[in-house]
Amino acid sequence: MTALSWASLSTPVGQVSVACSQAGVARVRYGCPPVPDLGERGASGRGSQNPLAAGFAAMARSELIEYFESGRQAFEVPVDWAMVTGGPQRHVLTVLAETVGYGETISYGALARRAGLQAGPLPAGPVPAGPLPARAVGAIMAANPIPVIVPCHRVLASDGLGGYSGGAGVEVKRWLLILEGSHPPTLDWA
Repeated sequence: MTALSWASLSTPVGQVSVACSQAGVARVRYGCPPVPDLGERGASGRGSQNPLAAGFAAMARSELIEYFESGRQAFEVPVDWAMVTGGPQRHVLTVLAETVGYGETISYGALARRAGLQAGPLPAGPVPAGPLPARAVGAIMAANPIPVIVPCHRVLASDGLGGYSGGAGVEVKRWLLILEGSHPPTLDWA
């Protein structure tokens, strides 16, 4: 298993932690880093760290701090796509990261079309209402292992914000969209 180096930061939406491999960002999570095990070494100094992974973790932390302070509109730290995802999920997340910029939004259905997803056979089990490719994109966004850096918060339902599985849920999504200027501030925006 590839060792990950973790870094964390306090943000207006709570603590955010980022893990990097020697190829780049592999995870972003809301909350504290997990307790390090044999495969994941934290910034606490427990265990030996890969210097390249530790450097990427420091870079990602610095860029995330700049983002939350309204200074950074694009991330330069590389993403380790091979470690976190594959197949259609990697393709859709890559299309999102490369084509939907700071302050922009896109609907689940429009991202599905942009990524070339086509309606296919119905999945087994209960099928919620709505177009299959848009639902597939929704599932991919809910499982995004690198939120904020791979901006799943910019993907909206055709009739509103849609869901968000990070932090405190949809309110974190709303906060990020307000930060980026794609949504008007609420009355309590500071």
